[in-house]
Amino acid sequence: MELGESSMKKKDIIIRDIIPLRGPNIWTYRPVLEAWVDIGELEDYPTNKIPGFYQRLSTWLPSLIEHRCSYEERGGFLRRVEEGTWAGHVLEHVTLELQNLAGLPGGFGKARETSERGVYKVAVRAWHEEVTRAALDRARELIMAAINDTPFDVAATVEELGEMVDSKCLGPSTASIVDAADDRDIPTIRLLDDGNLVQIGYAAAMRRIWTAETDRTSAIAETISRDKDLTKSLLESCGVPIPEGRDVKSAEDAWDAAEDIGLPVCVKPVDGNHGRGVFIDVKTKVEVEKAYAIALQEGSGVLVERSIPGTEHRLLVVGGKLVAANRGDMVMVTGDGKSTIRELIESQINCDPRRGPTELHPLSNIRIDSAARMELARQHLDPDSIPADEREVLIQRNANHAFDVTDEVHPETAALAALAARVIGLDIAGIDLVCEDISKPLGAQRGAIVEVNAGPSLLMHLKPGIGKPRPVGKAIVDNLFGKNETGRVPLVGVTGTRGKTAVAKLVAHLIYMSGKHVGLACSDGVHLDRRHVQKSDAANWTAGHRLLLNRAVEAAVIENGARTILGEGLPYDRCQVGIVTNIDAAAEDLSRWDVQADGGEYFTTFRNTYRTQIDVVLKNGYAVLNAADETVAELARYSDGEVIFFAADPACPAMAAHLAEGKRGVFVRDGRITLATGGNEIRLCRLGDVPLIGKAKEATTIANVLAAVAAGWALGLTQEVIGTAIKTFGLALPDPSALQLLTARK
Repeated sequence: MELGESSMKKKDIIIRDIIPLRGPNIWTYRPVLEAWVDIGELEDYPTNKIPGFYQRLSTWLPSLIEHRCSYEERGGFLRRVEEGTWAGHVLEHVTLELQNLAGLPGGFGKARETSERGVYKVAVRAWHEEVTRAALDRARELIMAAINDTPFDVAATVEELGEMVDSKCLGPSTASIVDAADDRDIPTIRLLDDGNLVQIGYAAAMRRIWTAETDRTSAIAETISRDKDLTKSLLESCGVPIPEGRDVKSAEDAWDAAEDIGLPVCVKPVDGNHGRGVFIDVKTKVEVEKAYAIALQEGSGVLVERSIPGTEHRLLVVGGKLVAANRGDMVMVTGDGKSTIRELIESQINCDPRRGPTELHPLSNIRIDSAARMELARQHLDPDSIPADEREVLIQRNANHAFDVTDEVHPETAALAALAARVIGLDIAGIDLVCEDISKPLGAQRGAIVEVNAGPSLLMHLKPGIGKPRPVGKAIVDNLFGKNETGRVPLVGVTGTRGKTAVAKLVAHLIYMSGKHVGLACSDGVHLDRRHVQKSDAANWTAGHRLLLNRAVEAAVIENGARTILGEGLPYDRCQVGIVTNIDAAAEDLSRWDVQADGGEYFTTFRNTYRTQIDVVLKNGYAVLNAADETVAELARYSDGEVIFFAADPACPAMAAHLAEGKRGVFVRDGRITLATGGNEIRLCRLGDVPLIGKAKEATTIANVLAAVAAGWALGLTQEVIGTAIKTFGLALPDPSALQLLTARK
């Protein structure tokens, strides 16, 4: 049966709810939006039953041809649409494609039926929550238009989303640094929703960047770089070649300086930036006076300097090393005898797709500013002049550093650029120099360094107009983090149906006893060492996230219940230790997320909720699992790291098999807590020595203690620290400095 015109108007797609999962979740490692979508009567009408739907969708979004879908081949998704699929599945792909067309990379998407007929969970990668929400909404509108055969303006939608991406997502310079950190498996946290302030790493191991500035960028050095006269003075004192010149106080003084220095000269603001108000190759008194007036508007004073012959270059220095270099070039138009210079600029220059107003464009649009007007006046022209056919007209000198010349820079010049950055005190610097041939030393050609800039643009090196892109983001990350630094602190994630709060608190106590400043977020609140700083429930994404923003925290323990995993996602990307205490489907109601407790296919989802904690264990980390719980023990196969089992009975099947393979386990033998690696056993202490266990020796309490001991072992804590910690948990303790007599610092 096909969907006729009258019935089409009755059909709708309703987005019942959107759940932002801001960290690893049951779907994927990355943030997603999980939309609960009710397609109603469309459940009876797959896409092949809707007249013209395939044609309209594929015409509006031809780039969907790249979606491989379940066929794992180009065009796979459109094939599914042609053969017949459902609106929830289409919504997933259209949302992703709209994001892609708006400038975001492709990402994860999945659509799954729920237990309610016609209702789907649609999960899509959320690069920015607000942008993805908008893309999801527009995707729904597009699909409904395709169903109802009504108009839909795809171009306007993509433009709208693109503007949101430009204003809300990370700029390309910052994104290159974040991507480089991701390549090294160093976590990142965006600190401003609409800005480029980013934390790289967690807690005490963190660094911060703001585009091409870092927390190592000195405020004093930045101030010096803005003062061109002071910069020149410091560079000159260290033997760095600079153009001769001085501050001037008036237009007359500027001309006097120009005559003293020798024409041509350069006139520029003493503290300007981005090249505003800079006039080069100034040759006459009238030009000097005009340049002075404009330069004064752009800064607090004016410099007149020797005009250096040659072309301007931008060299990027990171951590005392040259990592990229670009060359500027003159911008010219050629007359046709009919068009004005304004028109020629648009038709010959600004039409280049590489030019544009955003950070995504490696070249900026050319505008007729005061410097361009002066250049035209020299040629007896103005913006509305019509040059003769074939006449070349110079518009700007040294406009746009479009040509990558990194491999051409002479070693002496590279060393001078690095010295200039070091003299000013910048960890990342954009060095502007002028010379005729970058492959030769500066001295022989009277080249000079004219500016040292803090927070330089990276885009020209990432997307040069001509030449090879340079990995400048990687250079910055490698300068912030040594070869063996990970940007991580010891992080323990704890989940399970019961006992997770007790385990989390005990693990935090173990870490505290080892001498590290530990942060704990659990159902009991937030603890920093022994200070209870928040007494409301903190087993959630927000509280865990806050710990990772705290530079004082040297280790973190974060409790994650099933509701946090299903409703928010984990607050961290990976962890060193992941603990699952137990899984009891009958003891927890997760029906809000359509996770059922009555077995069958839904129990797999119930188990996978807790599996999320094990999926994020680092390769050099540990999964701590309850061997006495068969469902928990089965999660061992999903861990990228080593597995340590815990169980009171060493003879339970999972523990016995584990130890037989020479692996690690924690159990009770002869009334003593025992650490075993294969057949090698170490007795830690008696159960009766642990106040938490007490005389009652309840099985659940013993299991909690064993889980914490296993976590401490995984963290590399000594037996003395672990033993002392479990014997003192809950007791009044002396000042931490006195604990050094009882414990061995890691």
